[in-house]
Amino acid sequence: MKSPLKLLLCLAACLAIQPLARGDEPKDTQQAKTFEKEVTVKVKLNYLLYLPKGYEGASDGKKWPLMLFLHGAGESGNDLEKVKKHGMAKEVTTKDFPFIVVSPQSNGRGWNPDTLNALIDDLVAHYRVDTDRIYLTGLSMGGYGTWALAAAYPDRFAAIAPICGGGDPKQANKIKNIPTWVFHGAKDPTVPLARSEEMVNALKAIGANPKFTVYPEAKHDSWTETYANPALFEWFLSHKRGEGK
Repeated sequence: MKSPLKLLLCLAACLAIQPLARGDEPKDTQQAKTFEKEVTVKVKLNYLLYLPKGYEGASDGKKWPLMLFLHGAGESGNDLEKVKKHGMAKEVTTKDFPFIVVSPQSNGRGWNPDTLNALIDDLVAHYRVDTDRIYLTGLSMGGYGTWALAAAYPDRFAAIAPICGGGDPKQANKIKNIPTWVFHGAKDPTVPLARSEEMVNALKAIGANPKFTVYPEAKHDSWTETYANPALFEWFLSHKRGEGK
């Protein structure tokens, strides 16, 4: 048999875990609080800069369109030569363009909209940028970055062209006034065509009219044909910020 002391301890334990009688509930001692503080974060991006012919000798009053190009995951790292493998950073090595081209390099953690926006601020401060003609494009991971950056800072861009990427359809209302041309390969095994389709459909559902080009036989590389097409750049340059509103 259990000793009287053990019986008392067991009884005390049972009483301790019994629910309190009605009306004896303890008061909630937690208090609702809010913490708010502006935090400064240091960021760093290496990038390639292309200045168009005539930039150096132009009069002080002339402004130039700016194209921000976001590469794919394979070009991430700390070697800027890798960025020249595809897209706009490759095109400017063999062709002349009538705008500034900036191709930053991701450190491998994707694209952060706040960091990219800070880069644009710095470019506007140090180069003769026409702030009504800032264009945005990117491929694969950069396509995702294009959608995300445009949604985060929709008033910044005159037009965007995401290639084989995807975004958040719930954010479509934020970019419905930005002229948008979407590109994707129908047989893309890396980023399914559905990722672009859902963004295009979300935009159309709220009254936007995005252009959508699907290459029937293309796999993940839907960017080579896209950036080789002069019509893309003519389309970009036909837009100024605010005209889609």
